[in-house]
Amino acid sequence: MIGYILIVVILLPQSLAHPGFFTSIGQMTDLIHTEKDLVTSLKDYIKAEEDKLEQIKKWAEKLDRLTSTATKDPEGFVGHPVNAFKLMKRLNTEWSELENLVLKDMSDGFISNLTIQRQYFPNDEDQVGAAKALLRLQDTYNLDTDTISKGNLPGVKHKSFLTVEDCFELGKVAYTEADYYHTELWMEQALRQLDEGEVSAIDKVSVLDYLSYAVYQQGDLDKALLLTKKLLELDPEHQRANGNLKYFEYIMAKEKDDNKSASDDQSDQKTTPKKKGVAVDYLPERQKYEMLCRGEGIKMTPRRQKKLFCRYHDGNRNPKFILAPAKQEDEWDKPRIIRFHDIISDAEIEIVKDLAKPRLSRATVHDPETGKLTTAQYRVSKSAWLSGYENPVVSRINMRIQDLTGLDVSTAEELQVANYGVGGQYEPHFDFARKDEPDAFKELGTGNRIATWLFYMSDVSAGGATVFPEVGASVWPKKGTAVFWYNLFASGEGDYSTRHAACPVLVGNKWVSNKWLHERGQEFRRPCTLSELE
Repeated sequence: MIGYILIVVILLPQSLAHPGFFTSIGQMTDLIHTEKDLVTSLKDYIKAEEDKLEQIKKWAEKLDRLTSTATKDPEGFVGHPVNAFKLMKRLNTEWSELENLVLKDMSDGFISNLTIQRQYFPNDEDQVGAAKALLRLQDTYNLDTDTISKGNLPGVKHKSFLTVEDCFELGKVAYTEADYYHTELWMEQALRQLDEGEVSAIDKVSVLDYLSYAVYQQGDLDKALLLTKKLLELDPEHQRANGNLKYFEYIMAKEKDDNKSASDDQSDQKTTPKKKGVAVDYLPERQKYEMLCRGEGIKMTPRRQKKLFCRYHDGNRNPKFILAPAKQEDEWDKPRIIRFHDIISDAEIEIVKDLAKPRLSRATVHDPETGKLTTAQYRVSKSAWLSGYENPVVSRINMRIQDLTGLDVSTAEELQVANYGVGGQYEPHFDFARKDEPDAFKELGTGNRIATWLFYMSDVSAGGATVFPEVGASVWPKKGTAVFWYNLFASGEGDYSTRHAACPVLVGNKWVSNKWLHERGQEFRRPCTLSELE
């Protein structure tokens, strides 16, 4: 009897799905294991199909030999009673068994596994989010499409390439967002790779269709017309291209007539095309911010640099730091930004990360109107909050912050742990509430955020700096260190020079944790002054 049993072990992922995979590199690693499980299941399915075909092949070869012999002398062959019996048995029973084997669906195990795993897959939001992240990295770090497509990024360990399909997809995402600048860049890259001979399911007609319209939307009518004609050379019956060609020619003829009918002074003035480039956005210091992310535009002068020092700090004779003082370094003078070196151990970092990972969710920001937490597109990361009472390591870290800053942490917010995703960033913002946000921390009842303590819990291969656009400062991540600064002057007034941002992570995985200390409880630890700017 012919038969085959396929056993497929259905491998379940270790954790439940988290929406917004693209916002956390740490959680994206779970997807690697999920895909590995699926590949194993797929290979089992392929093996089962190969074994099935091997059995059918052996059956066919056996019958081929048998029928070749039988057809030479049919009467003599069936004249043998055993041959006659076996012929009846084969046609009545064994061919039916072979039919069942041929019809047997060996994919059940794999499809079942795939169905179970699919509920943990990223969704369209993740794919679009990851695509937008690449575009953001392209702008922030002045990368051309060819550099990204070939994977020539600084600090990469696993080089990867973009196919024509990938470039086309990036262009479509930009097109959907009416971002015709990036649409043009990525459609041109896709066209370039096709011209270089890359085999792809995407054809030049599809690329030129998007490209010509994106160019037109940016005001370059001549180039749009040229690209449309090129498209029609490949597909003369293309309906949209034929319509666009007539429209472009009509617009150009109209502009020509308008110029002719104008006066001599006006005849030199032509319709000004839209300026190509990244669209103007809501962030006034975008250029300054992105320059600092690249390590450009830093405003520290040699004279000011000489006033920055490294020192040992004992926390104002705190017994915990007298014999083993903390290593302190001045990163900036105004606002004063201090870095503490070797202030959190690798073991402590791993415990904090392990506590945070199961709770990571899309990072939130304070809505100035409602005072409540909400998600925002300008903050691409996932975060979790850890209380001191739930683990002695967290409690010890909190007390370390108090001992070194001299500020009371009992009124501080819980330790926030954040992991940044693809191109993860937090655009320029203030940690403290401004005067037009009176209800920002009303629910906490502990006043404004007087200071910020930020732990760097990983090194970052490229990108990921903390920058202060107002003063031209850049602070780069270094595992095991922390930076500290005051958000408020001693008078309680906000220090607007502390506006800062977390630059997009270009390559690597960025983990940080921060402690926001509040005004309440600091009355005698940091007394008020009479001057607003002190």
